[in-house]
Amino acid sequence: MSNSPLVVYTKISPNSTNPRRHTIDTITIHSMEGNCSIETCGGIFARPERRASSNYGIGSDGRVGMYVEERNRSWCTSSSANDERAITIEVANNGGGPNWPISTKAYESLILLLTDICGRNNIKQLLWRADKSLIGQITKQNMTVHRWFTNKTCPGEYLYNLHGDIARRVNKNLRIKEVENMDFSKLTNEEVDILLARIAKRLSELPVSTYAKGSCERGVKSGLFSDGDKDGLIDNPRGFLLRQELATVLDRAGLFDKKY
Repeated sequence: MSNSPLVVYTKISPNSTNPRRHTIDTITIHSMEGNCSIETCGGIFARPERRASSNYGIGSDGRVGMYVEERNRSWCTSSSANDERAITIEVANNGGGPNWPISTKAYESLILLLTDICGRNNIKQLLWRADKSLIGQITKQNMTVHRWFTNKTCPGEYLYNLHGDIARRVNKNLRIKEVENMDFSKLTNEEVDILLARIAKRLSELPVSTYAKGSCERGVKSGLFSDGDKDGLIDNPRGFLLRQELATVLDRAGLFDKKY
């Protein structure tokens, strides 16, 4: 079991159970209820008398710290059953309660960290219904919050209300990574056509950015795409809209090297 390569600071806490006794299948996001750096948070969790820890921490500057390796259970959620199966993440707050907001840098790092955690631990998608009764039912909901296990407001209203958006953004990243990691060379032409149609249905409309312009132009020349409209959107021959990341991925996979 590996740890995240996004970590820039490590201070392993003595407050953990080693090893965890459950497969990682759940995510629990916490608020620090303070604007602690990842070093300060690590120092707090390093004290045995504190009897608390988390797997990871994110500062308001977006930096990521690790306090308990993923193979081990942190003491974070007032529930040993939850912590046995969950990766726990403390996020610094740049404002006070009861909302406990977080910085944009911290939020973007959280999305990247969760994408990495899910990818390495075979969590295909994050599911969130804000329903305490679904604890442990990971096919329906695999995100939990501290307030469900004890009388606390954690993770604060700000992060709690963003759980749906967090799941959506992480799942989008996971879908893109799935496409990027596919070995297109082993697919038949028919399988490629089916894959393109399915991906096109799932990806949303976004303007084509500068970095993808070359790939999009190659797609047009290959015959797979038609010319984009005045807003920079590319039409798939089936009438769907392909997003900029897909154009780049397909180009790197060599699918624009032949005529369609």
